[in-house]
Amino acid sequence: MPVAAVYINELSKARGRGRFFMLYEMIFPIGLMVTGQIGAIVVPLFGWQVMFLIGGIPGLVIAGLLLKLRESPRWLIGKGRLEEAEAIIQEIERSAALGTQPARDDTRDDEPPIARGNIQAVPSGDNRTRWAELLSPFYRRRTLVVWTLWASAYFITNGLNNWMPTLYNSVYGLTIAQSLRAGTLNNVAQVAILLGCAFVIDRIGRRRWATVCFAAGAALLATLGSFASGSVSAVIVLVTLSYGIVGSVNAVLYLYTPEVYPTRMRAIGTGAATCWLRLASAAGPLLVGYFVADRGTGAVFLMFAVVGVVGVVAARSMLETRNRRLEDIAP
Repeated sequence: MPVAAVYINELSKARGRGRFFMLYEMIFPIGLMVTGQIGAIVVPLFGWQVMFLIGGIPGLVIAGLLLKLRESPRWLIGKGRLEEAEAIIQEIERSAALGTQPARDDTRDDEPPIARGNIQAVPSGDNRTRWAELLSPFYRRRTLVVWTLWASAYFITNGLNNWMPTLYNSVYGLTIAQSLRAGTLNNVAQVAILLGCAFVIDRIGRRRWATVCFAAGAALLATLGSFASGSVSAVIVLVTLSYGIVGSVNAVLYLYTPEVYPTRMRAIGTGAATCWLRLASAAGPLLVGYFVADRGTGAVFLMFAVVGVVGVVAARSMLETRNRRLEDIAP
């Protein structure tokens, strides 16, 4: 996932990069939604093991498709492999010339994503990647902000996504099939909100979208934790909305994080940020289990609301990157 985000960012134009990337990101929640529906049908009939067999099929397909991918021209330029980069850029230009031209000028850049003049001007000095540069004076603030954003967003969404089917079944008395279907509503909401996000993210910006979504998600979860956790209908509606809203931030982070680092450290910066995703995803379910057993489900939703407030604070410190070339954002 981090490498895919880096790769797509490096091949995208500055103007319209957000829309292009967010439409790609919709594939992920669509996959989760379909998987949940498949699980609701086949798990009661054949057991949970069959889901691993189903999961292996797209993995094999993707492995074959990856062999046909061209390398990122930006990465090749950074390594001094200019002829290879030039050949790939020419191939991209030939492919674009065969396609339909955009109907509106505001979806196009004044120049290609990588200008030919820049190819000739790449310095031949030391361009090695260093982990320590993530916390260097220039990038430290960016790094700490994205780490906090990743931890906050995925603590909420993966905590909800992993635990809600269990809570629907064990606390609210739904059947396994009903619980799985209720859980997939999260992904339905995320797909709908991501579709809207794709068409406005380049207008309102990454910072404003993340701030508003964290605030809205925290408010819904606080409402749920304060007085609505006793109703299964209220829980389904409010959890679905809060997951979809905060889940859109997850996709924005895959767009935003590669933007704030230069090519020499873009993959490392994004990969390091996603480590906080994994840590938060591990901590969230553990804390949910503790709070459910000790203080009830209302406390769980209040915990998620508090983390949402942390996300609001971090989002307000984001560097705005909309419609800016990667080389201008991160030298």
